[in-house]
Amino acid sequence: MRLENKLNNKKILFFSVQTFNLEREIIKKLVDFGAKVNYYDERPSNNNFVKGIIRLKRSVYQHRIDTYYKKILLETNSDIYHYLFVNRGEVVPEFFLIAFKKSHPDCEFIFYTWDSFKNQSHPTKILKYFDRKFTFDPDDAIDFNLNFRPLFYLDSYSEIKKVSDNKIKYDLLFLGTAHSDRYRITNIVINWCNENKLASFYYYFIHGRLVYFFKKIFDKSFQLFDYKKLSFVSLTTNQILELYKNSNVILDINHPGQKGLTMRTFEAIGAGKKIITTNSEIKRYSFYNQKNIYLIDRNNIVLDKNFFSSSYQDVNNELYKKLSIEGWLHCLFVEKESNLWIIGVN
Repeated sequence: MRLENKLNNKKILFFSVQTFNLEREIIKKLVDFGAKVNYYDERPSNNNFVKGIIRLKRSVYQHRIDTYYKKILLETNSDIYHYLFVNRGEVVPEFFLIAFKKSHPDCEFIFYTWDSFKNQSHPTKILKYFDRKFTFDPDDAIDFNLNFRPLFYLDSYSEIKKVSDNKIKYDLLFLGTAHSDRYRITNIVINWCNENKLASFYYYFIHGRLVYFFKKIFDKSFQLFDYKKLSFVSLTTNQILELYKNSNVILDINHPGQKGLTMRTFEAIGAGKKIITTNSEIKRYSFYNQKNIYLIDRNNIVLDKNFFSSSYQDVNNELYKKLSIEGWLHCLFVEKESNLWIIGVN
């Protein structure tokens, strides 16, 4: 079945945290295929203080969360919904899912997460309420009996790939949230680039000063982060796209406790850019090509200057299309495709 046939004139209640405007891109794509989308941020508020409280001490903010979801129940009670779509499930409470199902018994519940349960355990408490369940993490897929589906690239990245005369300004690009050992690794890689006369650009984002100061006290890895190099404002989609256009190789540093491939991986594939990554799991994926993807050991970083000058090899066209946001939505709403991506996940 085609995606437009599945979504046309269907009403979707969509929950997602605000993440670099990705939620807007998902909504736009759903609407493009004929869906009517009612969107709510998962969090009661998106300011940095609330983000910090939820991440560090959710119980302190639970009453506000419950009040927020009771209000949503009232606002959605009289509407007909064909799908409840939860992306990530960081704070969605059980009572809301139970009550919404009672008032919308024919609504199909779809869950997806682009975070590992090691980093966000709350979703494991609500999985049982969903009809279709997906994760980007191959281990979580096995451990929690979920469908496995990697992330996606936006259409705007494929537009970069189509242009052959993009002027390269940076040999290496790193964009990412500040966490774990990213600062240490990027410093080593950037210093190597400088020694080898390769230009680089890096951007560290963090969710608020409260999160920074808490981590500075309790997380040893944050002792190394230079406060002056951190940004508390995320880049816009257009800014990120412009950086991709001007870059040759994308540096990807996964969280040490996370095996799922990052969004940066798929953005790079979409844009036709080579990748240097710390995530050895990528070797298990059907699109892996050592001509395009260079693995580094986060504890023993060895780089090869030849990788920066070699040519990029296009990904198989069928796989490339399935890695798009349209392919991602088709998997979630129409047809599961776990066996397409990686060995050992059903």
